[in-house]
Amino acid sequence: MTLYAVISITLALIFYTIGVWSEKIQRYLKTWHVILFWTGLCFDTLGTTLMSRIAKDGFTLNAHGITGLAAIVLMALHVIWATVVLAKDNQKIKEKFHKFSILVWCIWLVPYISGAVAGMLQ
Repeated sequence: MTLYAVISITLALIFYTIGVWSEKIQRYLKTWHVILFWTGLCFDTLGTTLMSRIAKDGFTLNAHGITGLAAIVLMALHVIWATVVLAKDNQKIKEKFHKFSILVWCIWLVPYISGAVAGMLQ
């Protein structure tokens, strides 16, 4: 199960990163960016669920657990807001949306990196 969890979390990183940075480079939110955000969120949720099943204590209230929970909540809010922005078709918001995307992505990297480091130290 650990292998599936690591693959899922890594796929989340790949899809979410491509979505966020391609949106930043293109400076405009597009449908395929939102699809990548949703795909990243799905893989992150799957990977996080698998990791919590592997952990002996499940979810723990430590730095990794708190930042991980905050990151997945922010990621969910980000993808929902991106979907709403796309549906409303507001050109100005589509052009500025990437600033929020980069912030959420940076926050999401904290538990990703801390989890990877913790996994390597075990």
